[in-house]
Amino acid sequence: MLIGELSRRTGVRAHQLRYYEAQGLLQPARSTGGYREYDEDAVLTVTQIKKLLGAGLSTEVIAFMLPCTTGTTPDLKPCPELVDALRIRLQALDDQITTLTSSRQALADYLAATENSTAGVPPA
Repeated sequence: MLIGELSRRTGVRAHQLRYYEAQGLLQPARSTGGYREYDEDAVLTVTQIKKLLGAGLSTEVIAFMLPCTTGTTPDLKPCPELVDALRIRLQALDDQITTLTSSRQALADYLAATENSTAGVPPA
């Protein structure tokens, strides 16, 4: 199938599919005219990529994970390197959540202090 058909069947725009190819996530064949030709397995691969991106994984990590994936969920085979990569990504997300929570609290404190200090001040 050509890129337009893969795009239609997966809901992923053609430019994103070309990006996936550039990242090593898809390997289409080329026709004699130079057109990308995808086999039926590409639909499953793109579905897996979409879901892994939705989990917050980078295309670099996904390229590493794809050989360990099966099905549309996707299900992951127990590859030791994969488990380590997932743990590292989960820790990075936990660190980001901690930082965002702290920043949110600081901002809320500044807002409360500002509102309290201007509560008794008449408008100019």
